[in-house]
Amino acid sequence: MPRSGLLSPRNFVRKFVPAVASGAHRPFWLPGTGASRVRRDSPSLGRIGSLEVRLARSAKEIRKAQQLRYHVFYEEMSAIANAEALASRRDVDAYDAICDHLLVLDHEAVERNAPFGRKKPRIVGTYRLLRQEVAERNGGFYTAGEYDIQPLVEAHPGQRFLELGRSCVLKPYRTKRTVELLWHGIWSYVLMHRIDVMVGCASIAGTDPDRLGSQLSFLHHHARAPEEWRVRAVDTRYVEMNRMDKAEINERQALRELPPLIKGYLRLGAYIGDGAVVDHQFGTTDVLIIMPVSALNSRYVNHYGADAGRYGS
Repeated sequence: MPRSGLLSPRNFVRKFVPAVASGAHRPFWLPGTGASRVRRDSPSLGRIGSLEVRLARSAKEIRKAQQLRYHVFYEEMSAIANAEALASRRDVDAYDAICDHLLVLDHEAVERNAPFGRKKPRIVGTYRLLRQEVAERNGGFYTAGEYDIQPLVEAHPGQRFLELGRSCVLKPYRTKRTVELLWHGIWSYVLMHRIDVMVGCASIAGTDPDRLGSQLSFLHHHARAPEEWRVRAVDTRYVEMNRMDKAEINERQALRELPPLIKGYLRLGAYIGDGAVVDHQFGTTDVLIIMPVSALNSRYVNHYGADAGRYGS
């Protein structure tokens, strides 16, 4: 799926993307795409200079985030837009209505066509967040279109899951500061809602698993989730990741070829699901990331603070 990196404190040029792509048939149980989930009283979650991270406060902000996603996914990357997306110039799907939308805003940016060069906060980064209780009220997680998530949830009763998706950053802002704020916002959200497990799809460019064999095999042999956290791709979309014997892999080269997003997750202590999924619409091959909060690298937690106070406003 379209991708701009995230979930590494140093790298942010790929993305998580839900299984229901823009233009896909909307699940009948979800509200219409015109609906919006906003947090009008959302406090600031952090700030570095002119950049601020917080949740969307209006439907207009969500629309601007969708415009940013369209620019990155369809104009900059290789996603194929349908007629609706082309007409609206927005990346929209039904899940937008039930997710929280994390935003990074630049308060010093001047929006195009702003009268008298008036400064207005510009949305330069975004991320969608879907909590388990919200997903369960609306038919389930969107990742279920690619991975059999439900058995994992049922195997960990009492633990709160958070699904991450649709993240992207405007090209000039793909810097350490923006990444820091997005991670700070995610960590604040995790603490705010007492999240225990984060899940989401990460993507590798290309749709030929054989050409991606060294990367997929490296992940299979070195980062495959232990049994208690293992999630399998749905049978109809399952692609074998174990394409090379462990001894045959040039590990240094395979690691170098992996997208920054996935390398960032590995540094954080994330696990990889069982099986990849080819997404022809977006020209990528997806793998599932599973990150129990209890397994996060302590350096990450210490960096942002146990109370998410590092960049607190």
